[in-house]
This record gives sequence, C-alpha cells and structure tokens, in this order.
Amino acid sequence: NLLHNHVFQFDFLNDDFSKLPQSLQDIINDEEKRKKLVIYINPPYAEADNRIGEGRKGVAESTIHKKYSKNMGYTKREMYIQFLTRIYFEIPDVVLANFSKLKNLQAPRFKDFRSFFRVKLEKLFLTPAKTFDNVKGTFPIGFFIWDTAQVEDFQFIEADVYDKNRGFIGIKNIWAYDNLNFINDWVKTFRNTNSESIGTIIGVGSDFQNQRLVRFGEPFMKVPASNHNWQTTKDNLIQTSIYYTVRRIIDATWLNDRDQFLFPNDGWQTDLDFQNDCLTHTLFSNNISNSFGINHWIPFTEQEVNAQERFESYFMTDFINGKIKIDTENDLFGYGYNQPIKREFSEDAKAVFDAGRQLWKYYHSKPNVNVNASLYDIREYFQGRNDKGKMNNKSDDQTYISLIGELRNKLSLLANKIKPKIYEYEFLKE
Repeated sequence: NLLHNHVFQFDFLNDDFSKLPQSLQDIINDEEKRKKLVIYINPPYAEADNRIGEGRKGVAESTIHKKYSKNMGYTKREMYIQFLTRIYFEIPDVVLANFSKLKNLQAPRFKDFRSFFRVKLEKLFLTPAKTFDNVKGTFPIGFFIWDTAQVEDFQFIEADVYDKNRGFIGIKNIWAYDNLNFINDWVKTFRNTNSESIGTIIGVGSDFQNQRLVRFGEPFMKVPASNHNWQTTKDNLIQTSIYYTVRRIIDATWLNDRDQFLFPNDGWQTDLDFQNDCLTHTLFSNNISNSFGINHWIPFTEQEVNAQERFESYFMTDFINGKIKIDTENDLFGYGYNQPIKREFSEDAKAVFDAGRQLWKYYHSKPNVNVNASLYDIREYFQGRNDKGKMNNKSDDQTYISLIGELRNKLSLLANKIKPKIYEYEFLKE
C-alpha cells in the first residue's frame, strides 16, 4: 500500500531534486542508504527530429538536455538516454534497471554515451518488441540491470532471449563494436575506380535493420548523401559481390536487428571458392533491371539460352571466363600482379548456374521477349504487376513456377555454404 507522502509529481528531466519528498532526498544524499536504492525506469522513448530519421520536433528539449549536452553528443536526442544520464551523474552508486532498445549498447552513433556511461551491466535479457502493447517493428527490447557503483566499459555480454510468450529461446551475444571498423570502412579500400560502371550499389548503414535498402541501381544514379554508394566495375566486382552477398544472405530478424557488419580479416582474399560463390549469389539474386540501361549482368551466352538476338553486353561472361583485365594497383589478392582470372565455380555454384540457365532458356522460348532481360525482368514477365504497380508474388505459368522454385532452392543450398564463412572472415561476430 502506498503512503500519501510517497506519491508525488516530479519532472525528472527538468525539476531539481529539492522538489522530491524529504524522505527520498535523505536516501539519495546518503551514500550508505543510496546503495540500497533500486531505480526501475521505463521513460518515454520518443526521439527528437533530425535530418536522418523520424522524430518529434522539440521533444528532447529539457534541462538535462542542456546540462549534459556535451557528454551525450548525438544521443541527447533520445529521451531515455537523458534519464540514464541524469541518474549516472546525480544519483551515483545505485542499481538501475530499464527497458530499451539496444542502441545504447551497439549503435555506432551511441559511442559518446558509452564513453561516459561506464557502469557494469550485470544482466540483460531480450524479448521481441511486439511483446509490448502498441509497439510495432521487428527489433529486440532489452531489460537491463546496471550496477552504477562498478566502473566498467561495456564491450560484450551474453543475453538471455525469450519469445513473446515468455519461452526461453537461447543465448545471444551482444557486442559494443567501439574499437572495430565497419563494413563500409572496408568499402573505402576498393570503391575508387576509373573503369566503366555496370551499376551503382547502395549500401545503407552497417546493420541488419537496413538490409532491405542494400540494392543496385543504374550507373551513377543519384542517391542521398547519407547513403554509402559506389560504382561497380570490373575492378571491384568481386568485392562488391561479397559485400552484397554478406549484407543480404542472412535473413534480418527481430533478434539481429542491431548486429553490425564489420571490416573483414584477410582470409577472404585467398578463398577463390568464397569469392566465386558470392559472385554467383549476386548474379542470381540482385534487382538489376534492363530499365537501368545496358544490362551487363547476363551470366550466359546467347547459345547457352537459345536467345533470339545478340546481347548488347558480354561483360559478365567475359569476366567469368577471364577475358577482362582487372586494373588495380595490386591484384585482387594483394600479390602485386594483374592477370585475367577464369572463374572456377564450386558444385553448389554450378547448380545455381544450371538452374538459372533453364529459367533463361524457358524465357527465351517465348515470343517477342526482351533479349537483354535480367532475372528481375524475367520475373516481371511471368509474374506481372498488380493495379498498384507492385510485382505479383505468383504466376499462372506452372513451368515458370517450377523453374524459379528450383533456382531458389539451389540458391538456398549455396547460401548455407557461404554463411559460415561470413563469420570465419569476421564480417559478423558470433
């Protein structure tokens, strides 16, 4: 039962502690009593407006916002960060528990917060956001228990994971990533090239929540300045294929939403099998469209698919057969030479090519087709679009359904071969 003097109104982000009931002030101001103080916090999770994401204008303005602005940096726009910041500086040596997203632990933009909020994270468990009423989205919510009396930089914790029905799923490793370089830092090592572009690749962010935004576009397409993008050419096609595959091949889930893709170790450079598997995956899973201009991504010759006319570009088959010289200061593997490389594919990759070849053949058996069609164009041909302009998920052509199904099955088997190497080469942490 609550006592009358224990119920009070207090604006935590604006009011001075002198407005608290005297009995609570006595606890806060007494070092020994404060050790027994446990603070449970579930503050508003609104964030202020900014150029990058959604928010509410002016919502983060407060006394705490002004007082600790330099400490919080970018994170001052998050109201719950302001709550944690005030507790850290003004109510030291307490046990603190809170619900929140994992941004304060993992997001690169929250490094400023982690640099001063140096307290021990005793325990963390995760549950889907949809566990909470009126919360939408596929991301984890964490329940944190901090001991603010212990100084510790957060680097890693094993979190217990539960589903929305309170069923235990397992353990999830959560990393801070503060002393690591990200996958878009790796891009800087190969993005500059003067060779002819065969397409723009857009690499938004470095985590799973941006997975669906990683895609191809026409050469030199205009994209927002905040997005990582570069031109795909003969000089960086392998690296670009690795990037695209790594970012897309593992499904984004509520649990890996904030996992970060990293600058890899050097192991991939000598693994031709991995390189060619990623090239194969990219060729048969991308969004390249003939509407982008000349289609340089056709992985077959006219003879292989019984095309009715000549292709406009032989770039991809020439590249695969080692007929194109790679113009870089060092060759792809850092050995100091440039030689055309005939691509030798694994059995799983060959199976993808075989399935794709049958699909292309079937498409080219139809009258009046676009001879330079990409996989995306072929899908559009058979599946059509609805009245809203969105491509349909199904087709009435059962032969096509069988062929595209077989291609997807072979891609899935190839994906299972590639995934372990994504962790082996440290694109992701386990």
